[in-house]
Amino acid sequence: MKNWLKIERIPGPLASSYEKATRLAIDLYYSKVAEEILSSFRQGLMLDLGTGPGYLPIEILKRSSNIKIIGVDLSRRLIHMARENARSAGLSDRLSFEFGNSSRLRFDEGEFDMVLSTGMLHSLKQPVKMFQEIYRVLKNGGEAWIYDPARVAFYIDRDRWKASLSLRDRFSLKLFRALGLLRPIKTYNPEQVREMLTSTDFEVLSIEAQKDEIKIKLKK
Repeated sequence: MKNWLKIERIPGPLASSYEKATRLAIDLYYSKVAEEILSSFRQGLMLDLGTGPGYLPIEILKRSSNIKIIGVDLSRRLIHMARENARSAGLSDRLSFEFGNSSRLRFDEGEFDMVLSTGMLHSLKQPVKMFQEIYRVLKNGGEAWIYDPARVAFYIDRDRWKASLSLRDRFSLKLFRALGLLRPIKTYNPEQVREMLTSTDFEVLSIEAQKDEIKIKLKK
């Protein structure tokens, strides 16, 4: 897909239907990713890029009291939803969300112990800049774990999802399809990711292609 066709955020009219889809994947996807992360990371400050409605950081913090997380997303509507979800989960003291661009992060150098991203890499116009920014904000010895695209759709009961959609959700989806704005995801392969990483000083711990998802683990 050409860069100018990439949409780097979930458009506002689609935020509701996106949130309803990701909510259905909490138990079968986000909870498992959270447990995988916590098998290696037990405390400190974490950054979640492309956080969406915040279900991954919420699942992480439900399982650990020694972690704080900041979630960043380009969709203001999803950030609002994520804040409400954090409040409902009673986690607002350790979990905050803010509008931001992964290629121009506001944070200081060496601020985070770990950086996460699920389902965002494929949508970026300048993915190399994201990797460079992640490297900058990580502490020495910190790790970045990137899953792309997140296998959320694999775990969604589409009938339940469709039944949950409002008339406005259905209209927005139909409109975006008619305009040709809902396209199949174009993902990167391990070789393409390794080429991107030559512009950073990351140590590559692993790059694994598993079915329709690639898992990237990096260390500063």
